[in-house]
Amino acid sequence: MEHLSHKRKVTIMIGIMVAMFFSAINQTIVSTPMIRIAADLNGLDHYTWIITIYMLTSTIATVLVGKLSDIYGRKPFILGGIVVFIIGAFLSGLSKDIFQLITYRGIQGVGAGVIMATVFTAVGDLFAPRERAKWTGIMMSVFGLSSVLGPALGGWLYDNMSWKWLFWIFLPLGIVAFIMIWILFPKVERRPSEKIDYWGSLFLTLSVVPLLLGFSLGGTKYDWDSVETIGLFAAAIVFLIIFVIVESKVASPMLPLSLFRNSIVTISNLVGFLMNAGMMGALIYLSFFVQGVEGVSATYSGYVTMPMMISMVIMSMIGGRWITKTGKYKRYALIGMPILVIGMVMMAYMNSITMAVFSMIVFGLGLGMGMPVFSLTVQNAVPPSELGVATASSQLFRNMGGTIGISVMGTIMATSMSNNLRAEFTGGNGPDFSTVDAGTAEQLGKLVDMQTLLNQPMVAALQEKLPPEATPIIEKIIDMLKSALTSSLTTVFLSGAALLMVAFILTAFLKEIPLRSSNKAKEPALEKTESVSV
Repeated sequence: MEHLSHKRKVTIMIGIMVAMFFSAINQTIVSTPMIRIAADLNGLDHYTWIITIYMLTSTIATVLVGKLSDIYGRKPFILGGIVVFIIGAFLSGLSKDIFQLITYRGIQGVGAGVIMATVFTAVGDLFAPRERAKWTGIMMSVFGLSSVLGPALGGWLYDNMSWKWLFWIFLPLGIVAFIMIWILFPKVERRPSEKIDYWGSLFLTLSVVPLLLGFSLGGTKYDWDSVETIGLFAAAIVFLIIFVIVESKVASPMLPLSLFRNSIVTISNLVGFLMNAGMMGALIYLSFFVQGVEGVSATYSGYVTMPMMISMVIMSMIGGRWITKTGKYKRYALIGMPILVIGMVMMAYMNSITMAVFSMIVFGLGLGMGMPVFSLTVQNAVPPSELGVATASSQLFRNMGGTIGISVMGTIMATSMSNNLRAEFTGGNGPDFSTVDAGTAEQLGKLVDMQTLLNQPMVAALQEKLPPEATPIIEKIIDMLKSALTSSLTTVFLSGAALLMVAFILTAFLKEIPLRSSNKAKEPALEKTESVSV
């Protein structure tokens, strides 16, 4: 589509960004009040499935649509993704119970996965790699903007309107995006004699689903060494082996194994995996510090992560322009990754809200400089005929990195917290319960749990009910819990910093192909990426 005028491309990009913003804002807007929506539907016991089902369906849709969009073009999939997402969002607002909401969120996930996979690939269709850098940075800033606006807007809407409008308020934007893409986006003819790899699609799905379920449910609903968790991982391995065998034999594989013989694609996907793991850890566990240690309310804790998104938006746009100007990208990744590590180490030793904000700003700067690079490297290292499947593979690794990273860091957090609590409350260091009666002591003993720090109203209510002599004990318990939580978070963030350091080392081995000024490069030349020097 390079033959299109610049004005037409920009107009199409506006439609693409509207579609992306529509998908992203509909997710971030429900992130803050989702647990309260689950409570309204009497479904807190099934709350995790609202998140898990969306993650599963979006991940599967992302990877499957990559190859299909290479065959049929991006337009039908962007349009289809918007329609499916609108249907899922509309039905979610009509949910009468938690099981309906889980089902409809699964439908939303399919639409979101299709949209996210195709919009980034469409940028590759419209622009040559060198100019693509600028637009990739802008796309990242659109995603960051939704992350800044969504949580705060969602909390306000929940408090002032029916929660159904959280799902419905941006539906008109989806219709606008559909119309713009329908009118402006060129239609691409199907590639001749290209067969769809149904068996590969099936076994890829059967390998990814139990893998993500294993990491989502392991350590929470089931123990890591339980039959259920081990069975899920075993099933994932078996189906992955079958998938590899199938893909090595079919003429047109859903996910060509040759992609992973390209060191640029492999390293970029591994780095994306590790970066997403670190980013999700930063976003989730920072709130434990803000709410648990510093005592900030859940509503206002979201504002502490805002600086990260704002700095990421700014640096994504600036970095994209720098890459477009120079045609080089590796140097920006090598600068961005150490900044990410510094930001994570700052989180490990933060002792105030001010320090948390500064660490978020630093982390966001590194994220904005480094994250867009690894989409460009993948797209620049493959022929145009594999643009969709290569971009989808990148999205797959990032999605899995976020899911697995949250799970692994959660296990580190739980183990460290257990050890720290044991150290704090044993060996004569614990509070003296002998000054209160047995009933009061029993109630105070229930406070020795990390959840106590995240439920300050409950602590205040209990303090009013108990006799005055219990107050010093409560204060000591709170102080010891804060100490244990602070030490545990230090372990978690240092683990995240170690992951990002591995990503930085991998980046050093990334081979750089100067970004092309045209999409018309000969495909055979692109296959020789292994021989390109740094």
